[in-house]
Amino acid sequence: MIEKIKLKSGSSQGQPYLEFEITPITIFVGPNNSGKSRVLIEIENFSRRTHGQANDLVLDQLTFAPFTQAEIEEEITRIETVPNVGENVSPGHVILSKINPQNNGAIRQQVNRQGLINEAQNPNTSQGHYRSFLNMYTMRLDGTNRLNLLTEQNAGDLQQTPANHLAHLFINNELRKEVRRIVYEAFGKYYVVDPTNIGKLRVRLAGRAPVSEREEKGWENESINFHKDAIEIIHASDGVKAFSGIITTILAGDPKITLIDEPEAFLHPSLSNKLGNEIGKSLSATKKRLFVSTHSSHFLMGCIQSGSPLNIVRLTYKNNLATSRILPKDKILNLMRNPLLRSTGVLNGLFYECVIVTEADSDRAFYNEINERLLAKSDERGIVNCLFINAQNKQTVWDIVHPLRELGIPAVGIIDIDVLKEGGQVFSKLLNGAFIPEPSHQALQNQRQTMKTAFETSGQDMKRDGGVEILDEPNKESCNNLFNQLEEYGVFVIRNGELESWLTDLGATGHGSKWLIDVFEKMGANPEELNYLKPSVGDVWDFIGKVKTWIEDPNKKGIPK
Repeated sequence: MIEKIKLKSGSSQGQPYLEFEITPITIFVGPNNSGKSRVLIEIENFSRRTHGQANDLVLDQLTFAPFTQAEIEEEITRIETVPNVGENVSPGHVILSKINPQNNGAIRQQVNRQGLINEAQNPNTSQGHYRSFLNMYTMRLDGTNRLNLLTEQNAGDLQQTPANHLAHLFINNELRKEVRRIVYEAFGKYYVVDPTNIGKLRVRLAGRAPVSEREEKGWENESINFHKDAIEIIHASDGVKAFSGIITTILAGDPKITLIDEPEAFLHPSLSNKLGNEIGKSLSATKKRLFVSTHSSHFLMGCIQSGSPLNIVRLTYKNNLATSRILPKDKILNLMRNPLLRSTGVLNGLFYECVIVTEADSDRAFYNEINERLLAKSDERGIVNCLFINAQNKQTVWDIVHPLRELGIPAVGIIDIDVLKEGGQVFSKLLNGAFIPEPSHQALQNQRQTMKTAFETSGQDMKRDGGVEILDEPNKESCNNLFNQLEEYGVFVIRNGELESWLTDLGATGHGSKWLIDVFEKMGANPEELNYLKPSVGDVWDFIGKVKTWIEDPNKKGIPK
């Protein structure tokens, strides 16, 4: 029913508003407070009214796809129901009835038939008839109502339009078997619909599958005993209820526009993945549309792996500046197929404002701790909502930074000073990974070679003997100029030399993990104790502050538009 969506922001300041065609699944990702939940509410309200509101913050416009006359007449016939006894039907009107799992019942609307047919063919100029129709097909699930989707419901008249999604599932044997398959694969229990409380339907989880439809759907003793031995789903965990409820609603409720805020709530990561995969498969060949806000890389990957067409939209909101960007599915898939990237959890970067990539795990742990102490003291140098991850060495840092920046995520690379030793293709990998313009590459390569020669001439070790400080003044200035240029593109070289050159006053010894253990011990663990190291001026504290400056610069270099 929805053909296009237009948001009120673009990939960066001054860029055109993001507009794209809708696919079966649209997933909104991004850091906290970026507008993900808000956009679902605005899409829901727009769909129910067929127009936006003046106070919409994220959504600019929805464009609805027209029906042909044959399509809308077929849809009317499918959901038209008979009037209740004594119900007055206006001339030219029909009563439409549609399952509404959100309210555990059905929506009934009296609509002018010809008016609906006319407006459905021109839905973007709707005056009310199409609005009523569209409202019946729109559903939003939040953290509260998804736990109540499978409460006991009235069976209703099974010869009429099903009164609710359990009645629909009870009637449709094949659909019920499909839900049973999915739930069994997730929990090892058999999903059955119990009719033995006469006039009511309730979901149970059985230890075995029913031997026949009669055993599940009948009222004889064999059915009563079968259901008596099963667990009513309302007594199951929140995860079981949420997973089973969402699956039941999407398959049996038949909403055309479904909105789910954080479908991963209450679910183990593996269940989030399966939920995304099964939802994707169920929607793949339909005209249904699902809009999701998520913080789960597992749910996202499940949707991608389902093969269903989908859009992934990353939203951000920082310093009163909103951005929105379509993320190419093939590039996301590459993040998970590449063993190096998958092992680092790089996909989690989609849900943070920025990512800092270090050479090794010791570097990651140290810089993360420094940042945490800055944040704990509300120091302006601290970086909020930042993910720290590590590569395997300085070369593979750019294997992580590059794809993240392609997705519009500010990703910083922190490397030791001996990057100056790495010429040719290795240094080119840095330049390409940071999206430094190609015409600048040769000049930077030449500067790198000059600085390498200067360090070799000094006769000292650039990493362990003081970094830039061991050079004479002209070469020191030249080296700092080179590093300043790299920092403009989010490449931060440790000018002191290496990780172990920070906080030397503490007297930590060793290298790598041994140094990390020693320095952490000397930094202290309890903020109330006198030996606890707090942020101060200079050293690594200012270094993190410089990183933050690049991250928060709205005109930062190194991020593709």
